[in-house]
Amino acid sequence: QVHLVESGGGSVQAGESLRLSCAASRLRVSNYCMGWFRQAPGKNREGVATIASDGRIVYVDSVKGRFTISKDNAANTLYLQINSLNPEDTAMYYCAARFHLGCYPSASFGYWGQGTQVTVSS
Repeated sequence: QVHLVESGGGSVQAGESLRLSCAASRLRVSNYCMGWFRQAPGKNREGVATIASDGRIVYVDSVKGRFTISKDNAANTLYLQINSLNPEDTAMYYCAARFHLGCYPSASFGYWGQGTQVTVSS
């Protein structure tokens, strides 16, 4: 059974940074499209960044310049570096995996983690 386990969330002040991690088991991040998503209270879940098996990266416009997605194939782990956090970034952050062609934040992902909470206070 595939497991994706997120960590690294927390409560921070505006302007600080966080690095989220997603440890994968029973799938290889090197072979899958991997993505980060977030869901703020009262809002729909949105994709923020994806990284394809060949390393191609797509960000949604709202996070460009502050979010960096990366992966460590040897560690089988996905990361999301978030800089200059602001209260609008408060959300549950999820990682997800997709095996099919097409790697972008609006694609359909089949495997999901349980999420890690990020709370930003002003």
